[in-house]
Amino acid sequence: MLRAALVAHVRPICRTLSQRASPDRVFVVRSRFGYVGNRNTATMPEINIDNLDEKQVQLLAEMCILIDENDKRIGADTKKNCHLNQNINKGLLHRAFSVFIFNSEGKLLLQQRSDAKITFPGCFTNTCCSHPLNTATETEEKDALGVRQAAQRRLKEEFGIPPQQVPLEEMNYLTRIHYKAQSDGIWGEHEIDYIIFIQKNVTLKPDPNEIQSHCYVSKDELQNLLEKAESNKVKITPWFKLIAEKFLFTWWDNLHNLKQFINHEKIHRM
Repeated sequence: MLRAALVAHVRPICRTLSQRASPDRVFVVRSRFGYVGNRNTATMPEINIDNLDEKQVQLLAEMCILIDENDKRIGADTKKNCHLNQNINKGLLHRAFSVFIFNSEGKLLLQQRSDAKITFPGCFTNTCCSHPLNTATETEEKDALGVRQAAQRRLKEEFGIPPQQVPLEEMNYLTRIHYKAQSDGIWGEHEIDYIIFIQKNVTLKPDPNEIQSHCYVSKDELQNLLEKAESNKVKITPWFKLIAEKFLFTWWDNLHNLKQFINHEKIHRM
């Protein structure tokens, strides 16, 4: 059954996907910061992850790209360390992206994050949100090639979308936003987020560990969802809220003329 929020506030065509069980584990987090060539080791407090999903815990070992506030690459650190509020409060900042896929009818593909997710579980958000990794292919900065390749990878991993259905040359990199948000007392986000638009009809086979439901929405349906979020009837991710409030509807009105909104120089501080 769909959770009541989805049935009442979005569309009945959205599908509910099952979650996987979580193991009982505890680890101690140690962080290496890469600020401007300095490497300072900070011992973090013991983090209890008894209730966290096993697959999501494994993904915490991925290496994100550390950046300064001008999006200059300064090193790498684990996804785990990048998302601990105690590190975020010390200034740890990483690179990210948000993909918005629209179908041929001009409707936006939304997902509801799985309850297995460590940050912002169960929240509605745009099509796909993740991080380029510290690899040769995803650190390539010319024309944001690394970010677009990371987006292609994550669309496959989360939604099962074949890469050939979302070719790199059809991904419209518009601009970047810089934001910070807490998910809970332990985990959060601090990112410079690359915004990517693409209008394609795609095949979907979501991973239930990543996505518990999904659907295409019209502008009116999304506006209704945002209003429900304002009254705390549903949850949305903070980056999606910021983008929707400031940019999304204007861009959406101009899907066939997005070049006028491309700004690769400015980082919107939000």
